[in-house]
Amino acid sequence: MSVLNQFSLAGRVAAVTGASSGIGQSLACALAAAGADVVAIGRRESALAQTLTLIEKEGQHGAAVSCELSQPEDADKIARQISLPLGSPDILINAAGVNLREPADQVSPESWRQTVDLNLAMPFFLAQALVPAMVTKGWGRVLNIASLQSVRAFANSVPYGASKGGIVQLTRAMAEAWSAEGINCNAITPGFFETPLTKAVFDDPAIAAKNAEQTAIGRNGVLSDLHGAVIFLTSAASDYITGQTLFIDGGFTAK
Repeated sequence: MSVLNQFSLAGRVAAVTGASSGIGQSLACALAAAGADVVAIGRRESALAQTLTLIEKEGQHGAAVSCELSQPEDADKIARQISLPLGSPDILINAAGVNLREPADQVSPESWRQTVDLNLAMPFFLAQALVPAMVTKGWGRVLNIASLQSVRAFANSVPYGASKGGIVQLTRAMAEAWSAEGINCNAITPGFFETPLTKAVFDDPAIAAKNAEQTAIGRNGVLSDLHGAVIFLTSAASDYITGQTLFIDGGFTAK
């Protein structure tokens, strides 16, 4: 296999949660551009329809699955829905997430569960449900989305930070459990990217500028900055890489 062919996703089926907007939508389109057929998963049917149009513009088959991802006990049912349109996925990207931005003394058990179930529990249980089909094929990729808050504490984000800290260790544990069967499990850690989840940050130009200044590169990220690393980690190019978390933050955590 040539070096460039190692990065091709031709013949692969990818499933992306949180694909109705932001990072999830962008990554769904990047996977399609690399040759994968893509199942876009999220809550909003109209937004998923837009993602589906973008996938098909890349010349690939796409499908949309509208479902609620905050109930981990539904993971088996959701996995069956995901596998129906295009076949069982070879690649799972867990991009759905929520940050309620509550002060620590206002966090309730309900908001804690909502955050941790969506951000941490569902990525595991959905992967658990989809991995057996990957094992049968002898090849698979699971990619989780960590956060700067996996390693740094930010204000008004206790449940979010806890869930994203957990993602780093979950990724290692998934790798230990499944990589011997050919399923590599890794994570990426985006820095500051403008998405619906970070709207509150980017709505304040002074905060956005301060975050950019704290990077080594000197700017905040644009979604296309994620694409190369994600194609690498979901393709044959990363056959000997598993259990790792790659920071795509412009050097924010290095400075």
